Amino acid sequence: MSTTSPFKTVTVLGLGVLGAQIALQTAAHGVEVVAYDVDEAALEAGRGRLEAFARAAASEVADGDAYRAAPGRIRLTADLADAVGAADLVIEAVPEQLELKRDVWARVGDAAPEATVFATNSSSLLPSAIADATGRPDRFLALHFANRIWAQNTAEIMGHPGTDSEVADRVEAFAGAIGMVPIRLHREQPGYVLNSLLIPLLSAAAELLIKGVATPETIDATWRTATGAPSGPFQIYDVVGLRTAYAIASADPRAAAWAAYLKEHYLDKGKFGVESGEGFYTYR
Repeated sequence: MSTTSPFKTVTVLGLGVLGAQIALQTAAHGVEVVAYDVDEAALEAGRGRLEAFARAAASEVADGDAYRAAPGRIRLTADLADAVGAADLVIEAVPEQLELKRDVWARVGDAAPEATVFATNSSSLLPSAIADATGRPDRFLALHFANRIWAQNTAEIMGHPGTDSEVADRVEAFAGAIGMVPIRLHREQPGYVLNSLLIPLLSAAAELLIKGVATPETIDATWRTATGAPSGPFQIYDVVGLRTAYAIASADPRAAAWAAYLKEHYLDKGKFGVESGEGFYTYR
């Protein structure tokens, strides 16, 4: 696939569920990609995700060959300075913990070229809570992707009051160049547009479950039947990943019971959702 991306080299920090998809989507559209994770074990797991997502995407899109070839075009490294040393754009997709993200961005800010643009894929944190840690807040914003990025191809672009508008324009152009539908937000909003709509649904489903009102299967079937939606909330949880759901719930005192439920019944048993083959449902 050809590209008119304003960024020629993109670094993705974190090869988890979404980080791997972001790296894959970017590489499939002809942009040079470097992917970073903390050690060789994490990189090996990330390589497996890249290959699995490439197979899934190739079976669903017209130009499947570009996705099949994309994992081989991505350079993996566990050296952060090496990862960002020549990057035009850095996209961070590390776990949803504010202090971790701030620490990562402080180190990236010290190592990346002065002209590099920084973007977080955080699903719930505001860019203004992270921006100063980068050392260059005017070049920092949020760029948020949805799961199954090749098909559910939204890219929400959300700056903070100090973001340079020219930087946001370039990130919007990049999103379009890699096959996304850019969604420009005019002010900061926890959860952007997508999660502002989605999280209340998922929270309501969680409350029904922990109260013992109905099973995940019944709740999902009710939602699908009544709305025509292809997936119910617990199917969505499995795709998003239960570790991400736990991280978000742990940061909200109102969701403490849900965080505890996820940990006891799923995370402690190695059930992380689609990525591990089992969550609320079992997957091949």
